[in-house]
Amino acid sequence: MACCILFLSVFLGILAPISSAARAFFVFGDSLVDSGNNNYLATTARADAPPYGLDSAEHRASGRFSNGKNTPDILSEQLGAAEPPLPYLSPHLDGQKLLIGANFASAGIGILNDTGIQFANIIRIEKQLYYFEQYQQRLSKLIGAQEAKRLVNNGIVLITLGGNDFVNNYYLIPYSARSREFSLPDYIPFVISEYKKVLSKLYGLGARRVLVTGVGPLGCVPAELALRSRTGACDPELMRVPDLWNPQLTKMLGDLNRQFGSDVFIAVNADRMHMDIVMNPGSYGFVTSKIACCGQGPYNGIGLCTIFSNVCSNRDAYVFWDAYHPTERANRIIFSQFMTGSSEYMYPMNLSTILKLDAQNQY
Repeated sequence: MACCILFLSVFLGILAPISSAARAFFVFGDSLVDSGNNNYLATTARADAPPYGLDSAEHRASGRFSNGKNTPDILSEQLGAAEPPLPYLSPHLDGQKLLIGANFASAGIGILNDTGIQFANIIRIEKQLYYFEQYQQRLSKLIGAQEAKRLVNNGIVLITLGGNDFVNNYYLIPYSARSREFSLPDYIPFVISEYKKVLSKLYGLGARRVLVTGVGPLGCVPAELALRSRTGACDPELMRVPDLWNPQLTKMLGDLNRQFGSDVFIAVNADRMHMDIVMNPGSYGFVTSKIACCGQGPYNGIGLCTIFSNVCSNRDAYVFWDAYHPTERANRIIFSQFMTGSSEYMYPMNLSTILKLDAQNQY
């Protein structure tokens, strides 16, 4: 009974937006936050066909790697927005829609330019930042340069990168080019240093409140269990990644904040958020955290989620929707820590605190 009460309190606590004053929202990153940009690209990294979107309001695939809503959708609700920002490549992102913000994310990308090369035509992070500049030019024409600058400075930014630099680069094949070049303890500082350049440029483009998600438990996702685990235990080699990555990411963000003299960058401990559920799925009302709802092969972790895949009948009972991505229900529970999590989850402050501080300071 206690676990049910815990789940209800966590779930109900994130239903009502904390603020009715919506702020612009900008999204950068990979498939965890892509809301459909890859629909407009000639790439295999896309989610624009059933059964993706099975539980969305429209019951159709929109390009989100989910059965329903993803993290940007849920964060938009908390910002009080009537709708989430549109993908930047959407032909509908124009006029008043620009005031909501934009989603620049593209499935398959990483921090490094050689990450995701197997997906060919994807929007690498440098191109996402270029599109952000282009967006601001379009916005300036609509509301003027000064108001455009204010809207961007006051916006909330979410950036989710890093995981693909391991699963779709360093560990993609045995003895990959990067794994021959670097040991893992040397590779991580190298990628962190490249990420610092990206985030510094993002600051230069006007971002002043940036949620930076760390790398999650890569060794526990169904795709890696299918490839690496005979018992269902998380792969210890891949679990070295978040253990090494996340502390170094947090330190780097702290260095940037000191450099800029403000708490611009917020470290989101995605590994801790996911592991709470992965290790204790029953406590949150899930049946399994090992088997994907949609897929095939061991743990439904082989290949893509397609109309030919096995699809579970009750998506709310599964932590993972496909081989890599959480279900909407898992996303909502994870996101509750964005809002109210302690410094172990959100450092130096959670999103609720950010919104309250900014409201007081008329950010």
